[in-house]
Amino acid sequence: MAIHHRDPRGGSGSRDARTNRRIKAREVRLVGAEGEQLGVLPVEQALARAQELGMDLVEVSPMAKPPVCKIMDYGKFKYLEKKKQNEAKKKQVVVQLKEVKLRPRTEEHDYDVKLKKVREFLAEANKARITVMFRGREMSHRELGQKVLQKVIEELRDVAVIEAAPRMEGRQMFMILAPNPKMLQAQRDRAKAAAIAGVGAPAQAAAAPSPAAAPSPAATPSPAATPAPAAAPAPAPTPAPSPGGPR
Repeated sequence: MAIHHRDPRGGSGSRDARTNRRIKAREVRLVGAEGEQLGVLPVEQALARAQELGMDLVEVSPMAKPPVCKIMDYGKFKYLEKKKQNEAKKKQVVVQLKEVKLRPRTEEHDYDVKLKKVREFLAEANKARITVMFRGREMSHRELGQKVLQKVIEELRDVAVIEAAPRMEGRQMFMILAPNPKMLQAQRDRAKAAAIAGVGAPAQAAAAPSPAAAPSPAATPSPAATPAPAAAPAPAPTPAPSPGGPR
């Protein structure tokens, strides 16, 4: 619900809304915290209901008969309002008018540098004022200035449109160029496509299956151990001759 501030000079001002004990009316039309209509109540009773909920009683429409008050968290409301204003400022596009000055006989190099600057101004969604300055006897050759401006128009046709046609102002001839809407739309389309591509690439990488691990080679069985050869049997001992044997 929008809050209409009371201005002592009439109309709406920038002062904060009246809250709680600052509300001077004896009766108010009360709106609940969820937007429900609670009818016309004495201000003390309306304030008591707000206090029961741990909230504030805020005068949202002071010029009504009786004034309309709402139960709300006024601190939170002010914070959200300020946040909205800051976001709106960030989204606001401020168009600047930038000037480039030329001479009827500007050297080709200087002309190219300044024309490049104009392209940059227009690409940033700004406007450009192209001024041709005349000195001394150059005032008798205004067609040279017109020729310069016409050349600029031809070379910037893809990025600019004429907002103010060439005209004289004292010793200067100028025109104002604005960005070509088709060029700005193409820039927005490219930026949007790049943003979509940037978001889609990580998702595709996450969805792609990881390559299967190569199976490890089967272990080669070790060759069986060759049994050691059996030991040869020891020879039988030769019996020794007895001492009482034949002589």
